[in-house]
Amino acid sequence: MAYWLCDQRRRQHSSPVMRFDPRFWTLNFPRPMMASVVSSGAESLRVDTVFYRTDDLAGLIWDSEDHWDHPLLAYETNRDYRRLTLRFRWRSGGVMPLDAINGPTLTIEGRDAAGQPKSWFVRLWNYAAGTAEDALVTLPFSALQGGYILPDEADPVFAGDIDRMFISLVPPDYAQSGVDKPSATEGWVEISEIRCDGAGVMLDTGDVMLPEHDLKMATGYDDAYNQTPERLLRQIRALGYRGTINHYVGMSHYYRLEPLGGGHYASLSGGALNTPCRAWHLAFAERAKAMGYDLIFSLSYELFDANCWNNWKQRAENGDPALTGWSPPSTLLSPAHAGAMAYLQAVGRAFAYIQKLAGLPVKFQVGEPWWWIMPDGRICLYDAAALAEFGALAVSIPDIKGTKSVAQNAMLDKAGEILAASTAALVAAVKEEAGTSPFASHVLVYLPTVLDPLAPEAKRANVPLGWAAPAFDVLQLEDYDWVTSGNHGATKRATPMMATRLGYPIANQHYFSGFVLQPADRLQWREIEYAAGAARERGVAQVFVWALPQVARDGFTHFSIGDESEGEVISFEDVVFPIEIGRNAEVSAEFSTNIVTLMTGHERRNSDWADARLSYDVAPGVRSDNDLALLLDFFRARRGPAIGFRFTDPFDNSSNEMTDVPTATDQLLGLGNSVQTSFAIVKHYGSGTNLQTRLITRVRPETVLVAVDGAPVTNWHVTSTGKIEFETAPANGAQVTAGFRFDVPVRFAGDRIDINRATFGAGDMPSVLLVEVKESQ
Repeated sequence: MAYWLCDQRRRQHSSPVMRFDPRFWTLNFPRPMMASVVSSGAESLRVDTVFYRTDDLAGLIWDSEDHWDHPLLAYETNRDYRRLTLRFRWRSGGVMPLDAINGPTLTIEGRDAAGQPKSWFVRLWNYAAGTAEDALVTLPFSALQGGYILPDEADPVFAGDIDRMFISLVPPDYAQSGVDKPSATEGWVEISEIRCDGAGVMLDTGDVMLPEHDLKMATGYDDAYNQTPERLLRQIRALGYRGTINHYVGMSHYYRLEPLGGGHYASLSGGALNTPCRAWHLAFAERAKAMGYDLIFSLSYELFDANCWNNWKQRAENGDPALTGWSPPSTLLSPAHAGAMAYLQAVGRAFAYIQKLAGLPVKFQVGEPWWWIMPDGRICLYDAAALAEFGALAVSIPDIKGTKSVAQNAMLDKAGEILAASTAALVAAVKEEAGTSPFASHVLVYLPTVLDPLAPEAKRANVPLGWAAPAFDVLQLEDYDWVTSGNHGATKRATPMMATRLGYPIANQHYFSGFVLQPADRLQWREIEYAAGAARERGVAQVFVWALPQVARDGFTHFSIGDESEGEVISFEDVVFPIEIGRNAEVSAEFSTNIVTLMTGHERRNSDWADARLSYDVAPGVRSDNDLALLLDFFRARRGPAIGFRFTDPFDNSSNEMTDVPTATDQLLGLGNSVQTSFAIVKHYGSGTNLQTRLITRVRPETVLVAVDGAPVTNWHVTSTGKIEFETAPANGAQVTAGFRFDVPVRFAGDRIDINRATFGAGDMPSVLLVEVKESQ
């Protein structure tokens, strides 16, 4: 397994795509309104809206710069719209018509000819031919005029430096003052026959197609509601993900709302799903089916707090609602509240129905169902419905951490029974909706919370024995807080605990690796890739990367070598080049440096590599026919340069100086932080500002010695990727050091070895070069 964090497309394949391609439009709107956009054809798109207030406004957006696609797949940035003409057919209903005062307006944001920021407001009706709800619109950017009445209010558009443009969509009773509508109203817009003429009509757009690999993709509606389904699926397929997509339906954009007392609350009036959500997911499911994907629809007990009925919420003992750390926050539905659970069942049925309509099997995940635990340790078991269920078992649990009394454990056990009963009822409802369609149930469990070592009894409530196999078809595990902090040891301890408690065989388990919350933390992908590989080694059935928005934002690109007709290609074999030949090798260290000589004669130098790349000539070690036979045999077995192998550098193979006997304090691997359990093995060269750190990937495990703050320790092992993995994290500030011997990963430099009997017999052997293979962990 390997990955690359791509920041921009360079020489990768691209193809021209028409500017204003329907797949690449987006939407934006304020709460509580909802909207979605779907590319309904090669030249058409459809927007569905639902309005709850008279001042609701949605913007249908075209960005000059692609802010959403993976760098390998993004369209080029082109802010010059001069000499372009955009034409399309407009049809609408339930939105302000084209000829109204607040009718659809094209807002253009950019800079004027002098480079000053400016916005223009172009009334579409001024460029339309037809009726107010069915018209052909022609927008000649070189002659476009802002203003309501033309030519009296004309404001000429400078189309040479445009950042974005958007079409505003508002309800027919729009008023800027804004009041709640008595009931929601729906609208729609269809833009078809989208044509663009003139200079710059085509945009160079990434068109890579990575080889298929075995990782799966996870995504979610709350992160993708503003994009077209086609845009998401295009990326998933192009990046090599196949088979199954795990799609979280979200907690803030799928539901219908009803007004009450100045707020809006989740409602089943008119159906479980709002129209934009239903339209988006049906298009997503149908297109996924056409592209060969199955979908797991994931539904959680989480709901946007502002839209959740107060008596549905889990609560702490003092009455505080369960609130997540998101801003604004979401809350957790009480598994004991019959109304809240009936609502979830209706939502689950609605999504299952979409899967059936699309011809997909009904794969359903109950996502992270749990009793919420506050940051200060309070567990939210005390809403009115839950207390009624507990009855005499209800006792005070001020803090879930630490040991618990018999009475407290009894309450936690009962909480687990309530949770298990609620998930069983939810799964049963969705399975009933599936009918004769193939059905599979999944439960997703977040390990750092439910198996927190500081709260050993939390699992009674949040990993109930009622979930034991075969309650669900698949157990899905995730642990992103552990992964991104490098605490892989916690994962290694927790996964067998879950298997023991719930009894799901490894073939019935999935693993979710991720996610990187902030762009500044993009180096966490290294830990995520490592965790995904470790899950594969455990033998889980599927490994998902969480999630597509972060994959696209950070340019995460996973790849692996596929199969050939002769079987799977092995890129590296853990064998050592014959020592009797290698000990007489000649070594070369190489850097890559760009040197530019200025007109003054001065130089500017830029080093492309952070570390030297080594190469070896092993020809001097070939002294006899036996040596030659050994070399040729090894060369053939490695298929020339196709397969890498270990080489013992005769000049540098130890952590202690170059070849001295290793000791446990030779090399500093890092400082403990009470969380990180995994440390890369490194060797340092030089000192001060000239210090260079070399990553050692092919350590000899039997030679490794480890110390923490100078004291030898044994609570560790060497992983298959060459890291030191501790059973428990070293204390905060503790120095982690190691001593070891190591080999260099190399390959043959060429596809051939030339040997001449006459010259070989005279002691003249041509060069046989090995080159270092740079590896990551």
